[in-house]
Amino acid sequence: MKSLLSEIRRAFLATLILAVACCALYPAVVFGISQLFFKSKADGSLIVNDQGTVLGSRLIGQPFSADKYFHSRPSAAGNGYDATSSGGSNLGPTSQKLRDSVAQNLADYRASNGLATNAPVPADAVTASASGLDPHISLENAELQAGRVAKARGIALEKARALIAEHTDRADLGILGEPGVNVLELNLALDAGK
Repeated sequence: MKSLLSEIRRAFLATLILAVACCALYPAVVFGISQLFFKSKADGSLIVNDQGTVLGSRLIGQPFSADKYFHSRPSAAGNGYDATSSGGSNLGPTSQKLRDSVAQNLADYRASNGLATNAPVPADAVTASASGLDPHISLENAELQAGRVAKARGIALEKARALIAEHTDRADLGILGEPGVNVLELNLALDAGK
């Protein structure tokens, strides 16, 4: 009996020490290091204007529908870009609902950008990302929208293309992934007249 109580006491003490180390000390150290060395990233890569108002996150997409803005990729997260409901539609290639959605997105994209009814369109312009919150569009998608945006804003097409180039994130390490255009940053630069 004495041995059993001793084992229980040791197990309880070990559990208490590990709980404090793993649930309090380790998170506090990681939080402190992240705030010290990576504050912007640790705080969500927020984009803040000169008045201190948070305009969004560099990592989470937002919907844009006006002609003067570059449009984001379609979203299946909640009612669109709902960060509390992140996720894809989980519709497969045999789903009629997915086919209808893509066909409608394709027709809308072509119409809003003045493209021919049989013009090729990049996949990211008509399909949602896995998270439904992707902040980037492909270079091809941005280039196809540049004419509409330039016309709506009354700016030269070359200026819109230059802004696209400025707000393109290159492939990581030059080889991982594809370059992508951050839509929120690009639209904020357009609004700022840069």
